Amino acid sequence: MTYHIPIGDGVLHNEPLAKYTAARLGGPADMLYIARESTDMLAAVVSAAWADGVPVRLLGGGANVLISDKGVRGLVVVNAVSGLKVYDDGTVYAESGLSLTTLARRCLRNNLTGFEWAVSVPGTIGGAVVNNAGAHGSNVQASLREITLLEHGQPAPRTVPAAELGYDYRTSALKHREDRRFLVLSALFAFERGDHEAIQARMDANIAHRKHTQPPGASLGSIFKNPPGDYAGRLIELAGLKGHTIGGAQVSPVHANFFINTGGASARDYYALIMHVRDTVQQATGVTLELEVELMGEWN
Repeated sequence: MTYHIPIGDGVLHNEPLAKYTAARLGGPADMLYIARESTDMLAAVVSAAWADGVPVRLLGGGANVLISDKGVRGLVVVNAVSGLKVYDDGTVYAESGLSLTTLARRCLRNNLTGFEWAVSVPGTIGGAVVNNAGAHGSNVQASLREITLLEHGQPAPRTVPAAELGYDYRTSALKHREDRRFLVLSALFAFERGDHEAIQARMDANIAHRKHTQPPGASLGSIFKNPPGDYAGRLIELAGLKGHTIGGAQVSPVHANFFINTGGASARDYYALIMHVRDTVQQATGVTLELEVELMGEWN
Protein backbone atom coordinates (compact mmCIF):
# COMPACT_ATOMS: atom_id res chain seq x y z
CA MET A 1 0.00 0.00 0.00
CA THR A 2 1.38 3.39 -1.01
CA TYR A 3 1.05 6.25 1.42
CA HIS A 4 1.32 9.96 0.78
CA ILE A 5 3.86 10.27 3.59
CA PRO A 6 6.97 8.18 4.31
CA ILE A 7 6.32 5.95 7.31
CA GLY A 8 8.39 3.17 5.76
CA ASP A 9 9.75 0.71 8.30
CA GLY A 10 7.35 2.07 10.89
CA VAL A 11 4.61 -0.17 9.49
CA LEU A 12 4.41 -3.78 10.66
CA HIS A 13 2.67 -6.26 8.35
CA ASN A 14 0.46 -9.13 9.53
CA GLU A 15 1.21 -8.16 13.11
CA PRO A 16 -0.65 -10.17 15.80
CA LEU A 17 -2.77 -7.82 17.88
CA ALA A 18 -3.14 -9.94 21.02
CA LYS A 19 -0.15 -8.32 22.72
CA TYR A 20 -1.70 -4.88 22.23
CA THR A 21 -4.95 -5.75 24.04
CA ALA A 22 -5.79 -6.11 27.72
CA ALA A 23 -7.29 -9.60 27.34
CA ARG A 24 -4.40 -10.81 25.15
CA LEU A 25 -6.78 -11.73 22.32
CA GLY A 26 -6.94 -10.95 18.62
CA GLY A 27 -5.62 -11.99 15.24
CA PRO A 28 -3.29 -10.06 12.93
CA ALA A 29 -3.64 -6.60 11.46
CA ASP A 30 -2.88 -6.26 7.76
CA MET A 31 -0.76 -3.28 8.78
CA LEU A 32 0.06 -1.83 12.18
CA TYR A 33 1.65 1.51 13.01
CA ILE A 34 2.63 2.61 16.52
CA ALA A 35 2.29 6.39 16.73
CA ARG A 36 4.65 7.98 19.24
CA GLU A 37 6.05 11.15 17.68
CA SER A 38 3.32 13.82 17.74
CA THR A 39 -0.33 14.48 17.06
CA ASP A 40 0.74 16.05 13.75
CA MET A 41 2.39 12.80 12.65
CA LEU A 42 -0.54 10.77 13.92
CA ALA A 43 -2.94 12.94 11.93
CA ALA A 44 -0.76 12.74 8.82
CA VAL A 45 -0.63 8.92 8.90
CA VAL A 46 -4.37 8.54 9.41
CA SER A 47 -5.19 11.17 6.76
CA ALA A 48 -2.91 9.42 4.25
CA ALA A 49 -4.64 6.10 4.86
CA TRP A 50 -8.06 7.69 4.43
CA ALA A 51 -6.93 9.32 1.20
CA ASP A 52 -5.80 5.92 -0.11
CA GLY A 53 -9.09 4.30 0.85
CA VAL A 54 -7.49 2.17 3.58
CA PRO A 55 -9.73 1.33 6.56
CA VAL A 56 -8.23 2.66 9.80
CA ARG A 57 -8.89 1.51 13.35
CA LEU A 58 -7.36 3.03 16.49
CA LEU A 59 -6.13 1.25 19.61
CA GLY A 60 -5.13 2.93 22.84
CA GLY A 61 -4.52 0.82 25.92
CA GLY A 62 -6.32 -2.17 24.38
CA ALA A 63 -9.06 -2.32 27.02
CA ASN A 64 -12.76 -2.33 26.14
CA VAL A 65 -12.18 -3.87 22.68
CA LEU A 66 -12.50 -7.48 21.53
CA ILE A 67 -10.55 -8.19 18.34
CA SER A 68 -11.53 -11.11 16.14
CA ASP A 69 -9.24 -14.13 15.75
CA LYS A 70 -9.41 -13.37 12.02
CA GLY A 71 -7.75 -10.02 12.65
CA VAL A 72 -8.39 -6.59 11.21
CA ARG A 73 -8.22 -5.55 7.57
CA GLY A 74 -6.50 -2.32 6.68
CA LEU A 75 -4.38 -0.25 9.07
CA VAL A 76 -4.46 -0.44 12.87
CA VAL A 77 -2.84 2.51 14.63
CA VAL A 78 -1.71 2.07 18.21
CA ASN A 79 -1.90 5.57 19.62
CA ALA A 80 0.93 6.22 22.06
CA VAL A 81 1.13 10.01 21.54
CA SER A 82 0.98 11.21 25.12
CA GLY A 83 1.82 14.88 25.55
CA LEU A 84 0.52 16.60 28.68
CA LYS A 85 0.51 20.21 29.81
CA VAL A 86 -0.92 21.69 33.03
CA TYR A 87 -1.87 25.39 33.08
CA ASP A 88 -2.04 27.76 36.03
CA ASP A 89 -5.84 28.14 35.76
CA GLY A 90 -6.42 24.41 36.35
CA THR A 91 -6.96 23.47 32.73
CA VAL A 92 -5.01 20.47 31.44
CA TYR A 93 -4.12 19.64 27.84
CA ALA A 94 -3.80 15.89 27.23
CA GLU A 95 -2.99 14.12 23.97
CA SER A 96 -5.17 11.19 23.05
CA GLY A 97 -2.64 8.40 23.65
CA LEU A 98 -2.04 9.46 27.27
CA SER A 99 -3.18 6.94 29.86
CA LEU A 100 -5.97 7.89 32.24
CA THR A 101 -3.81 6.86 35.20
CA THR A 102 -1.02 9.21 34.13
CA LEU A 103 -3.42 12.13 33.90
CA ALA A 104 -4.90 11.31 37.31
CA ARG A 105 -1.43 11.19 38.88
CA ARG A 106 -0.45 14.50 37.30
CA CYS A 107 -3.63 16.08 38.67
CA LEU A 108 -2.64 14.87 42.14
CA ARG A 109 0.83 16.35 41.75
CA ASN A 110 -0.73 19.71 40.90
CA ASN A 111 -3.47 19.55 43.56
CA LEU A 112 -6.25 19.37 40.97
CA THR A 113 -9.45 17.56 41.87
CA GLY A 114 -12.02 15.95 39.58
CA PHE A 115 -10.10 13.07 38.03
CA GLU A 116 -9.60 10.83 41.05
CA TRP A 117 -12.06 8.31 39.57
CA ALA A 118 -9.58 7.45 36.80
CA VAL A 119 -6.53 6.63 38.92
CA SER A 120 -6.66 2.89 38.24
CA VAL A 121 -8.91 2.77 35.18
CA PRO A 122 -7.21 1.24 32.12
CA GLY A 123 -7.33 3.02 28.79
CA THR A 124 -6.30 6.26 27.16
CA ILE A 125 -7.75 9.72 26.71
CA GLY A 126 -8.91 9.15 23.12
CA GLY A 127 -10.97 6.08 23.91
CA ALA A 128 -12.24 7.60 27.14
CA VAL A 129 -13.50 10.68 25.27
CA VAL A 130 -15.35 8.58 22.69
CA ASN A 131 -16.87 6.21 25.26
CA ASN A 132 -17.43 8.69 28.10
CA ALA A 133 -15.44 6.41 30.38
CA GLY A 134 -16.15 6.68 34.07
CA ALA A 135 -16.04 5.07 37.50
CA HIS A 136 -16.83 5.85 41.14
CA GLY A 137 -19.69 8.17 40.26
CA SER A 138 -17.89 10.38 37.75
CA ASN A 139 -16.83 10.32 34.11
CA VAL A 140 -15.01 12.15 31.34
CA GLN A 141 -17.96 14.44 30.64
CA ALA A 142 -17.71 15.94 34.13
CA SER A 143 -14.42 17.73 33.46
CA LEU A 144 -13.98 17.81 29.69
CA ARG A 145 -14.04 21.26 28.12
CA GLU A 146 -13.23 20.54 24.45
CA ILE A 147 -11.43 18.19 22.09
CA THR A 148 -9.39 18.52 18.92
CA LEU A 149 -10.93 16.30 16.26
CA LEU A 150 -9.66 15.21 12.85
CA GLU A 151 -12.34 14.13 10.38
CA HIS A 152 -12.20 12.59 6.93
CA GLY A 153 -12.77 15.18 4.22
CA GLN A 154 -11.88 18.15 6.41
CA PRO A 155 -8.77 20.21 5.61
CA ALA A 156 -7.61 20.50 9.22
CA PRO A 157 -8.51 19.38 12.73
CA ARG A 158 -11.22 21.38 14.49
CA THR A 159 -12.04 22.21 18.08
CA VAL A 160 -15.27 20.67 19.34
CA PRO A 161 -16.78 21.84 22.65
CA ALA A 162 -17.75 19.05 25.03
CA ALA A 163 -21.36 20.23 24.93
CA GLU A 164 -21.55 19.16 21.27
CA LEU A 165 -20.43 15.56 21.89
CA GLY A 166 -23.85 14.23 22.87
CA TYR A 167 -22.68 12.52 26.03
CA ASP A 168 -24.73 9.95 27.88
CA TYR A 169 -23.92 6.91 30.02
CA ARG A 170 -20.84 5.27 28.45
CA THR A 171 -21.55 6.75 25.05
CA SER A 172 -21.29 9.83 22.85
CA ALA A 173 -22.21 11.13 19.41
CA LEU A 174 -18.76 10.03 18.25
CA LYS A 175 -19.35 6.44 19.36
CA HIS A 176 -22.51 6.30 17.28
CA ARG A 177 -20.84 7.47 14.07
CA GLU A 178 -20.90 4.63 11.58
CA ASP A 179 -18.21 5.94 9.21
CA ARG A 180 -15.45 5.63 11.88
CA ARG A 181 -13.36 8.13 9.94
CA PHE A 182 -12.54 10.48 12.76
CA LEU A 183 -9.66 10.77 15.21
CA VAL A 184 -9.52 12.44 18.62
CA LEU A 185 -6.12 14.12 18.77
CA SER A 186 -6.27 15.82 22.17
CA ALA A 187 -8.56 16.97 24.95
CA LEU A 188 -8.70 19.99 27.22
CA PHE A 189 -9.97 19.43 30.76
CA ALA A 190 -10.89 21.91 33.49
CA PHE A 191 -10.29 21.03 37.14
CA GLU A 192 -10.66 22.75 40.49
CA ARG A 193 -7.87 23.26 43.01
CA GLY A 194 -8.10 20.90 45.97
CA ASP A 195 -6.33 19.66 49.04
CA HIS A 196 -3.48 17.29 48.20
CA GLU A 197 -4.11 14.91 51.10
CA ALA A 198 -7.85 14.74 50.35
CA ILE A 199 -7.21 14.01 46.67
CA GLN A 200 -4.70 11.31 47.64
CA ALA A 201 -7.18 9.77 50.07
CA ARG A 202 -9.90 9.55 47.41
CA MET A 203 -7.46 7.96 44.98
CA ASP A 204 -6.32 5.45 47.58
CA ALA A 205 -9.94 4.56 48.33
CA ASN A 206 -10.71 4.09 44.63
CA ILE A 207 -7.66 1.87 44.14
CA ALA A 208 -8.57 -0.23 47.18
CA HIS A 209 -12.16 -0.59 46.01
CA ARG A 210 -11.03 -1.69 42.56
CA LYS A 211 -8.63 -4.28 43.98
CA HIS A 212 -11.33 -5.61 46.28
CA THR A 213 -14.14 -5.86 43.73
CA GLN A 214 -12.47 -6.46 40.38
CA PRO A 215 -10.51 -9.55 39.35
CA PRO A 216 -6.84 -9.67 38.41
CA GLY A 217 -5.78 -11.26 35.16
CA ALA A 218 -6.30 -10.60 31.46
CA SER A 219 -9.73 -9.05 30.89
CA LEU A 220 -11.35 -6.29 28.87
CA GLY A 221 -12.94 -4.55 31.83
CA SER A 222 -16.72 -4.33 32.17
CA ILE A 223 -18.37 -6.36 29.41
CA PHE A 224 -21.91 -4.99 29.63
CA LYS A 225 -23.32 -1.59 30.49
CA ASN A 226 -25.28 -1.40 33.71
CA PRO A 227 -29.00 -1.28 32.87
CA PRO A 228 -30.97 1.62 34.38
CA GLY A 229 -31.33 1.17 38.12
CA ASP A 230 -29.44 -2.10 38.25
CA TYR A 231 -26.03 -3.71 37.77
CA ALA A 232 -25.02 -6.08 35.00
CA GLY A 233 -22.85 -8.07 37.40
CA ARG A 234 -25.78 -8.64 39.74
CA LEU A 235 -27.98 -9.92 36.92
CA ILE A 236 -25.27 -12.24 35.61
CA GLU A 237 -24.72 -13.65 39.09
CA LEU A 238 -28.50 -14.00 39.57
CA ALA A 239 -28.59 -16.09 36.39
CA GLY A 240 -26.09 -18.50 37.98
CA LEU A 241 -23.23 -17.69 35.61
CA LYS A 242 -20.42 -16.72 37.96
CA GLY A 243 -17.46 -18.92 37.07
CA HIS A 244 -19.07 -20.20 33.85
CA THR A 245 -16.42 -21.08 31.28
CA ILE A 246 -16.31 -21.52 27.53
CA GLY A 247 -12.94 -22.66 26.26
CA GLY A 248 -10.36 -20.46 27.96
CA ALA A 249 -12.80 -17.63 28.74
CA GLN A 250 -14.44 -17.43 32.15
CA VAL A 251 -17.03 -15.27 33.89
CA SER A 252 -14.98 -14.05 36.83
CA PRO A 253 -15.84 -15.61 40.19
CA VAL A 254 -14.94 -12.23 41.73
CA HIS A 255 -17.09 -9.91 39.59
CA ALA A 256 -19.54 -11.39 37.11
CA ASN A 257 -19.34 -8.47 34.65
CA PHE A 258 -15.65 -9.23 34.04
CA PHE A 259 -14.63 -12.10 31.77
CA ILE A 260 -11.13 -13.51 32.16
CA ASN A 261 -8.76 -15.07 29.66
CA THR A 262 -7.63 -17.94 31.88
CA GLY A 263 -4.89 -18.86 29.40
CA GLY A 264 -5.22 -20.04 25.84
CA ALA A 265 -8.60 -18.41 25.23
CA SER A 266 -9.51 -17.39 21.72
CA ALA A 267 -11.55 -14.33 20.81
CA ARG A 268 -14.16 -16.82 19.60
CA ASP A 269 -14.33 -18.30 23.15
CA TYR A 270 -14.71 -14.82 24.62
CA TYR A 271 -17.42 -13.84 22.14
CA ALA A 272 -19.30 -17.13 22.65
CA LEU A 273 -19.26 -16.48 26.41
CA ILE A 274 -20.58 -12.95 25.90
CA MET A 275 -23.47 -14.21 23.76
CA HIS A 276 -24.27 -17.05 26.18
CA VAL A 277 -24.34 -14.70 29.15
CA ARG A 278 -26.50 -12.15 27.35
CA ASP A 279 -29.01 -14.78 26.23
CA THR A 280 -29.13 -16.52 29.62
CA VAL A 281 -29.64 -13.25 31.51
CA GLN A 282 -32.41 -12.26 29.10
CA GLN A 283 -34.19 -15.58 29.62
CA ALA A 284 -33.73 -15.49 33.40
CA THR A 285 -34.55 -11.84 34.10
CA GLY A 286 -36.13 -10.34 31.00
CA VAL A 287 -33.30 -7.79 30.76
CA THR A 288 -31.28 -7.62 27.54
CA LEU A 289 -27.78 -6.47 28.46
CA GLU A 290 -26.04 -4.02 26.14
CA LEU A 291 -22.37 -4.47 25.29
CA GLU A 292 -19.91 -1.97 26.69
CA VAL A 293 -16.95 -3.55 24.90
CA GLU A 294 -16.46 -2.88 21.21
CA LEU A 295 -16.06 -5.61 18.61
CA MET A 296 -13.23 -5.01 16.13
CA GLY A 297 -12.26 -6.94 13.03
CA GLU A 298 -13.99 -9.63 11.00
CA TRP A 299 -16.91 -11.27 12.81
CA ASN A 300 -19.23 -13.67 11.02
